[in-house]
Amino acid sequence: MFHKKTVRDVQLNGKKVLVRVDFNVPLKDGKVADDTRIRAAIPTIEYLLQHGAGLVLTSHLGRPKGKVVPALSLRPVADHLSALLQMEVAFAADCVGEPAHQAKAGLQPGGIVLLENTRFHPEEKKNDPEFARQLAAGCDLFVNDAFGSAHRAHASTVGVAKYLPAVAGLLMEKELKYLGQALENPKHPFVAILGGAKISDKIGVVRNLLTKAEHVLIGGGMANTFLAAQGYDMAASLVEKDALETARALLAEAGGKIHLPQDLVIADAFSADAVRKTVPVGNLPAGWMALDIGPQTVTAFGRLIREAAMVVWNGPMGVFELPPFAAGTFGIAKAVAESDAISIVGGGDSVAAIKQSGLADKITHLSTGGGASLEMLEGKILPGVAVLEDK
Repeated sequence: MFHKKTVRDVQLNGKKVLVRVDFNVPLKDGKVADDTRIRAAIPTIEYLLQHGAGLVLTSHLGRPKGKVVPALSLRPVADHLSALLQMEVAFAADCVGEPAHQAKAGLQPGGIVLLENTRFHPEEKKNDPEFARQLAAGCDLFVNDAFGSAHRAHASTVGVAKYLPAVAGLLMEKELKYLGQALENPKHPFVAILGGAKISDKIGVVRNLLTKAEHVLIGGGMANTFLAAQGYDMAASLVEKDALETARALLAEAGGKIHLPQDLVIADAFSADAVRKTVPVGNLPAGWMALDIGPQTVTAFGRLIREAAMVVWNGPMGVFELPPFAAGTFGIAKAVAESDAISIVGGGDSVAAIKQSGLADKITHLSTGGGASLEMLEGKILPGVAVLEDK
């Protein structure tokens, strides 16, 4: 799965290249509010331009549900990219049909056109072959650089590979390299840190990582369900009752590899100004809820993280968007940043936490794909990766 051809393995000069990028960025007042994903695609764009290709960029934005939604147009993204690259980025008012055909026909080597939002057409999510053929028309090569969409079998990520030779972009290559190493050939001791609200989203991930990691550290809302499965009264905390049996089974399978919080920061309401205190696990008064891991847990988890040779982290340790309940997540971020391990952080919330803590430059790899990195950690083959040519 991780030995795919990339842009480095193909002849590019004079070719028209269809590039699937992930420009699914937040917009505010018709402007790009956060350009992290756009910047992540620039190394691939520059590489292709330097090697004499003309680029046809394609992406989705938001959830227009197969209809044209002017507020979700990619036009502001074309303007933003143009400013970042300091060159003209043409914009085609549709991703198929006459506007796209004309834009591709007029494209010269070294030029760029961005096509309109692929999800303005219901055929995109249905992976419709005719729609994919139209997207691919007039191009010589397909480059998938949208790791964040690689777990979806859509026309622009999978369908076009029927009509064009398909290779990975540099961002996709980097994602596959780091996540691939964690799964195929991890360095030991290997520590996995999992958080977030729900255990049900991550059962497959826990199962798969238990076969590879020495330690699986669990925090966030999902820890509540494991603690409840051990018989602790979690009072008003978020507990997934229908996942209790699964949690019990995972704990039994784990043979001591799963580490749960020892103390919790609890509150009498889900709010930043709630009354809060730190208690040992099992000491929650009625009506109170666990919203973060406590300092003892941060120390215990931190010790294992600092001894690791490889760390994978997905999901926050508490409700870190409320500042009083962010200390656990930031404490873990600090431990990961201070360890000498190869560190891979995936999932929007964990990446946001690392950035907020100012430690992003101390992490080996920040993954751009939440859902995609989770599915890879679960051991699934991503459809957008499967269609790329093998080396």
